[in-house]
Amino acid sequence: MTYDEQETLKNFHGEQQLGFPLLQDENAQHVNALGIRDLDYPPGSNAYGIPYPGMFWVGIDGLVRAKFAVPGFRDRPPLDEVHKTISKTLSNP
Repeated sequence: MTYDEQETLKNFHGEQQLGFPLLQDENAQHVNALGIRDLDYPPGSNAYGIPYPGMFWVGIDGLVRAKFAVPGFRDRPPLDEVHKTISKTLSNP
């Protein structure tokens, strides 16, 4: 999910030939509600206000089953941690 403009999402999606939809967070409503907006950079910086990188694991029922996030915009949650958490959850529903 990103708060990029629809046209930007459409172009990126087409260029990358993604097999999944991209979601727009209009006016950063979800970023703000989830408290994941990074305000450590000064206004005017390219990194000001961007969300912390992260992932949500959403079950087939639409419920969020796990959340993974890290501070800063250059790092991502460790995939081994994501895999371990999802595997454990699947084996112990």
